[in-house]
Amino acid sequence: MKRLGVLLASLFLSCIAFSQEDTTSLAELIEDTLIIAEVEPDDFSEILSDTVIFTQFNTNLDKLVNLWYVQKSEYWKYTNRPVLSKDTAYVPNFSPEIYKKRIDNMVSIVPLTYNDQVQAFINLYALRKRDRVEIMLGLAEYYFPMFEEILDAHNVPLELKYLAIIESALNPRATSPVGAGGLWQFMPATGRMYKLHITSFVDDRRDPYKSTHAAAKYLKYLHGMFNDWLLAIAAYNCGPGNVRKAITRSGGKTNFWEIFPYLPRETRGYVPAFIAAYYVFEHHKEHNLYPREITFPEITDTLMVTQQLHLQQISEVLNIPLQMLQDINPQYKVGVIPRSEVGNALYLPVEYVTPFLLFQDSIIAYKDSVFIHNPVVAKQETTISTHSNSKTQVYYYVKKGDNLSLIAQWYDVNVQDIKKWNRLSGNSLSVGKKLTIQVPAHKKDYYSKITSMSYAQKQRLGSSSSQVASQKKVSSSSKKSSYTYHTVRKGETLWAISQKYDNVSLDDILQMNGLTTKSKITPGMKIKIKTM
Repeated sequence: MKRLGVLLASLFLSCIAFSQEDTTSLAELIEDTLIIAEVEPDDFSEILSDTVIFTQFNTNLDKLVNLWYVQKSEYWKYTNRPVLSKDTAYVPNFSPEIYKKRIDNMVSIVPLTYNDQVQAFINLYALRKRDRVEIMLGLAEYYFPMFEEILDAHNVPLELKYLAIIESALNPRATSPVGAGGLWQFMPATGRMYKLHITSFVDDRRDPYKSTHAAAKYLKYLHGMFNDWLLAIAAYNCGPGNVRKAITRSGGKTNFWEIFPYLPRETRGYVPAFIAAYYVFEHHKEHNLYPREITFPEITDTLMVTQQLHLQQISEVLNIPLQMLQDINPQYKVGVIPRSEVGNALYLPVEYVTPFLLFQDSIIAYKDSVFIHNPVVAKQETTISTHSNSKTQVYYYVKKGDNLSLIAQWYDVNVQDIKKWNRLSGNSLSVGKKLTIQVPAHKKDYYSKITSMSYAQKQRLGSSSSQVASQKKVSSSSKKSSYTYHTVRKGETLWAISQKYDNVSLDDILQMNGLTTKSKITPGMKIKIKTM
């Protein structure tokens, strides 16, 4: 009877916790509650019905599907799901002994414990929210290499990257009811302490790069205060003052689990949620969970923009989806990059960097009376297309080595259209021949410049230019020296690569390859390494 009473109470509290969630059926709730009841924990219902950690985490998870790069992804397409793996509907279940053994065997600087509280959150990730977790696994392939490089640079344990799962579900636009924002959920005051600017136009808490640096510095500061990573994690959630109070009320104990009852209710769920996220992401294959393929630019680069500019100007001139620009630049609240003497960071897919630099003046001048002088109107117009259907003609003079396929690629048209416009019966072209190309009227300036470009510049405009553009030339003023190539492996960072070679620093690699600390690298890329 006692067991039945616990089961019914747990089911009641679970229904309360999920009352605002449309995607969870009563049958799923009963099934999850039965699984939880088998372990007979004391505090599962209390933790999982927490109105801050649990409800806010659910909200952030559900908002993931509203992101453009998630919506554009093929819902059932995976990046590396084995062909012979179990059906996607298969949900494995394990005994508490197996969970404990796996967590005990995980190598971590942060102490990891398996208990009822951790199990509750494992059930959340691996049973109730499987589809959202697979989306986060896909997003992690984009965010985690950057997180790891920054955490490593600040000498912070790499496993703390999983805090961003709890804080925001890897959604840079996530906000909390109390005003925290971004991937790492900084409150405005704390964000400003770590030089995250917040204005009417910019919120650096949403900038993945800047906010991760701030989070690493803050976590390192908290660890210096308590000399314990679990207490630092707890303080990140509830503030160092509340952790100190819990230590005092416990009689001076400094072990997280010993001060656990004296911490705020939210924080009692926060550390178990972190451990569970760490476990599930490290053991996702055992739970038949695999990364969804997310439509995110594989490589992005950073440009510093000093002029005021609207993202839609870039979108229309360079023909980049506006929502993609907004999602990889979430720090711009109304889509406007404000004027700045030192420059504001603009993140672009690497294949668009060269076109932006070539046509920057045209982009800035494009519809500036609409987008810049009246940014409020511009914000409203981002929901409707302002592309004109009118066409105009530009001319291209054939050069040695050109062919119709290349020219069509440069002008974003079809070979058959070029042949029709110029009454060509075959594919042969003579050097110096004048070709007529029809292009959108609002992009005439962009396409008019192509005929005067070098072959290398034109190739950077093509869809296959990502590798060419990512290996930017080193300034001619830099010293010439012999070099070798390093092929990037999965999980490597630029800093880690520099440590593998004698007398090679991170700055040497950046200079040799024309990269910045914000540049992204991917497996298979060739990196120049200086040899003496």
